[in-house]
Amino acid sequence: MARGKKRSNKQGPVRIWLWRLFKTGLVVGFLAAIALVVAVLVVRSSLPGFEDLKSSPNGQMIRVLDVNGTELFSMGPSYGEWLPYAEIPVVMKDAMIAVEDRRYANHPGVDPIGIARSIRVRMQRGHWAQGGSTITQQLARNVFLNNNRTFGRKGREILLALAMERKFSKEQILELYLNKVYYGGGAYGIDAASRRFFAHSARDLGLGEAAIIAGLVKAPSRYSPTADATAAIDRATVVLEVMQDAGAITAAEAANTNPASVKLAPEPRQNSVRYFTDWALPQLDLLIDETVEPIEVWTTLDLDMQRAATAAILSRVPAGAQGALVAIDRDGAVRAMVGGTDYVTSNYNRATEAVRQPGSAWKVFVYMAALEAGYAPDDMVTDEPITIGDWTPRNSGNSYAGDIDVRTAFAFSKNTVAAAIGNDIGTSSIANMARRFGITTPINTNPSMVLGTSDVRLIDMTRAFASISAKGIAITPFGITKVQTMKGDLLYQSKFDGSRVLVDPWVAAGITDLMQTAVNTGTGRAAQIGRPAAGKTGTTSSNKDGWFLGFSSGLTTGVWMGRDDAKPVGGLQGGRAPATAFAQFMKTAVAKRKVEQFDTELVLPEWQLEPDEGELFGEPEDGIYVDENGMPIETGRGIEYDLEDGEAADSPRLDQDWIDNVLGRGGDPAPRKPEPVPAKKPKPTAPPGQPEPLIPEAARIEPQ
Repeated sequence: MARGKKRSNKQGPVRIWLWRLFKTGLVVGFLAAIALVVAVLVVRSSLPGFEDLKSSPNGQMIRVLDVNGTELFSMGPSYGEWLPYAEIPVVMKDAMIAVEDRRYANHPGVDPIGIARSIRVRMQRGHWAQGGSTITQQLARNVFLNNNRTFGRKGREILLALAMERKFSKEQILELYLNKVYYGGGAYGIDAASRRFFAHSARDLGLGEAAIIAGLVKAPSRYSPTADATAAIDRATVVLEVMQDAGAITAAEAANTNPASVKLAPEPRQNSVRYFTDWALPQLDLLIDETVEPIEVWTTLDLDMQRAATAAILSRVPAGAQGALVAIDRDGAVRAMVGGTDYVTSNYNRATEAVRQPGSAWKVFVYMAALEAGYAPDDMVTDEPITIGDWTPRNSGNSYAGDIDVRTAFAFSKNTVAAAIGNDIGTSSIANMARRFGITTPINTNPSMVLGTSDVRLIDMTRAFASISAKGIAITPFGITKVQTMKGDLLYQSKFDGSRVLVDPWVAAGITDLMQTAVNTGTGRAAQIGRPAAGKTGTTSSNKDGWFLGFSSGLTTGVWMGRDDAKPVGGLQGGRAPATAFAQFMKTAVAKRKVEQFDTELVLPEWQLEPDEGELFGEPEDGIYVDENGMPIETGRGIEYDLEDGEAADSPRLDQDWIDNVLGRGGDPAPRKPEPVPAKKPKPTAPPGQPEPLIPEAARIEPQ
């Protein structure tokens, strides 16, 4: 008995200690529960409302559309259309619950079983390998927190999840989750994911598609169909098995669903169109201030024209060379832009950034300046050898036609006549004309500048020709027609300004007359498209650059071809590959447009014409470069002036008597329009060795 009493005395303090510990635990637990309830209520009161959460994106989405509303691509996060709970397919909801939170309908926002399982796996593997987060916790993390795996963040996540369960219904939470969670590929929400991966609305999701989307949440970058289609399909197969195990689908439904048969949307092309969007989208910074709300950007690009432009460049560019094309509509809208043969290989935009010599394409400025100074297409000029200072240009084949009219000199691309005109009216007036028509690069005023020795950009030259097509009204290329929010609120609308006149309409009509001649029977005959077209070729020394620029039915197109390293390209001339690419593109681009006649139609006989390239002999005198404001700038020597060797040709003497004879024309030239201005007929200086110069330097006529 004594021993029993002694043992009883020993156990008394232990029981008392355990009882006290139990009571303390109850009190602490009770106080903790109260604190948790208070914290949940406080957090609940601070949570945004359901509508506020629906309209709070995580970043700005920009959808880029072509002129007809076809999506080119999306920038930033894509949210798609918000689908209410009732409109979300049942298979999508079942798939997500089965794979992410099987006990979603029964827990209060936190799943103790899932947490216990996560801790057990953590202890077994030594790292966090399995999450215990519910759908509510994931939503809280996506909306309010980050993905850092810390106990502090986890605690806040649990608190937010409990608060959200108190404030929102299960249906609202699942609606928020399915419309806001990230699914990879820039897509937030099931509608954006469905459009991104399957090219249709989430309302039409099938079981296999829903399984693919549900499988993305675990690791969007790993299981995205755009990143690894095989991994996405394997993951979807696992989702179907989980759905069957959870009772969401039957074994027959699982067996009859093959994720591998799901048709995935084709990947957006990262090629030709990107040259245009890279050029156009930076303009947004100058057009709108909206930087948060998702927007739609309607561009000027016509996808059909873009495809035709890409095909024309790829099929016509010489091997080893690059090609570029710009097509501008009558209001300045850029309908197509190709900056190279392959964007993925090289995203350098040769249409907007590269600067190259234009060769004889530059003569449009020479002849426009001449027309403005008083020349007319029917005025007589003399095609004969000429020396200006130390510079002696010559025609291809070293042949000279004698007395011919301005129209014929342009059609045959006579270099000596262009040099004489430049000497007569002054190269500064030609530089001024080029500046007026949008040439932004430095322009030299050497005598040889009349043959295109100043570097230019393709888009600037195309802009100049578009302004000629517009009868002398300034055309400014642009790539964005309007910007609006996803709700339809208009943020920007382009407007055409046709108020700035560059030259009188009769000057534009005169140069159009000359350019139509060049296409009809001149160096640009390969650019004929079966309807009135006007244009000009250009070729630089040793076939380093080939150009063709022209217009028809209100659409102006410029084509350039050459190597990036400026090495010669065998057989590259403006009247060959570039002119042929122009014709191939324009036949498609203007096929549905009304045929438009020019003010003057001219048809000359088809005789062998000289190519537009020429040669420069001797050192040209030191000229100056002028900036975009026409002010002189310092420059050094080293500019390459020699142009391509022409092909000698045995042809009849192309004098004016011969031309009049083949045209069946005699007597005085036809009257010109408008009222004629006294013409200044250049008489070139004779080369060294001639008895006396035909026109001394002192008699040079400067521009008025």
